[in-house]
Amino acid sequence: MPKDPICGMSINSKSAVKVISGGKEYFFCSNHCKDKFIKQKGIIDAKVCQPQKSTVFFKDKLFIVIALSSLLVIVSFFLPFFMPWRQAFLGYLKVIWWAIFLGLLLGGIIDYYVPQEYISKVLSQRRPRTIFNAVFLGFLMSACSHGILALSMQLHKKGASNPALVSFLLASPWANFTITVMLISLFGLKGLFIILSALAVAINTGFIFMFLEKIGLIEKNTHTIEIEEGFSVFADFKKRAKNYSFNLDTINADLKGIMAGAWGLSEMILWWVILGILIASFAGAYIPVHFFHRFMGPTFFGLLVTLALATVIEVCSEGSSPLAFEIYKRTGALGNSFVFLMAGVATDYTEIGLLWLNVGRRVAIWMPIVTVPQIIVIGYLANIIFT
Repeated sequence: MPKDPICGMSINSKSAVKVISGGKEYFFCSNHCKDKFIKQKGIIDAKVCQPQKSTVFFKDKLFIVIALSSLLVIVSFFLPFFMPWRQAFLGYLKVIWWAIFLGLLLGGIIDYYVPQEYISKVLSQRRPRTIFNAVFLGFLMSACSHGILALSMQLHKKGASNPALVSFLLASPWANFTITVMLISLFGLKGLFIILSALAVAINTGFIFMFLEKIGLIEKNTHTIEIEEGFSVFADFKKRAKNYSFNLDTINADLKGIMAGAWGLSEMILWWVILGILIASFAGAYIPVHFFHRFMGPTFFGLLVTLALATVIEVCSEGSSPLAFEIYKRTGALGNSFVFLMAGVATDYTEIGLLWLNVGRRVAIWMPIVTVPQIIVIGYLANIIFT
């Protein structure tokens, strides 16, 4: 099955947009990716072949999950059994809609404004500084884990190395500025332990992935481009800013470009996000609250139970933070709270699925293998130290 050279998605060649140039065939998931590829490569002799039959709308993944969610919401008004699910589902949407919107918007801005050379320069070089750049960039982000997914896929398309991408994904949800303030307000100074531990896991994992990439155990990002020696991001930005003409025509073109990038990104990740909310809402609605308190104590078994639940329940960092504090308040197990927060990101099916389909299967497989042991060890030590 071919991959779109712009977004990296695996696509069916029969339903894909095909471009023939120089005797080579390229397949694209959308006209947006096709147009972007032709512009980037400067192709002038492209022969474009549109699919004979467009994808039937009711077979579209995004349509299916939206239709299923809407149907369950409607059914919940007639069947009381589904009412708790509806409340949980709408509660999740209320908490994370802005983060998803912000993530897609920022992703569209990156897609339109940020040249591929910038990302390849800052987040693709094989040296320690790249990992620290990725973690710092993650700290600056103020979107929850699923808002970050949109940004991370855009960084991947722009050429960020896979080790840098993984570090960014791990650092963003729990070590970003907004969550830092929230966790400290909930946990006091112990919140700093969670933040610093999250950063440590992100950095360690980035270095391990650099080694795995070096010995060929994970995929390399095919979007990364070679940068000329002496290329300066700052100097290039000044040059572009100087040549930019600010008028109504450029503003209109910019807005269209940003929206096109955001829409292309939403087609890639939004169905995963909604699917994650669907599953998490069922878990949150029908697993008794006392189950958390009884089986999530400051023991090794409690850590394993917390890990299992975090895999299913984690949807949004802002929504999970109060629940993590509730675990700590009732059990006194700070390590369990850390595992609940961090393992949710490292084992989240939405995140693993996106990595599997768009970045690389081996990257997706190694993600929990590398991160989970670190998270369990830190959580176990935290329970010993703070309990």
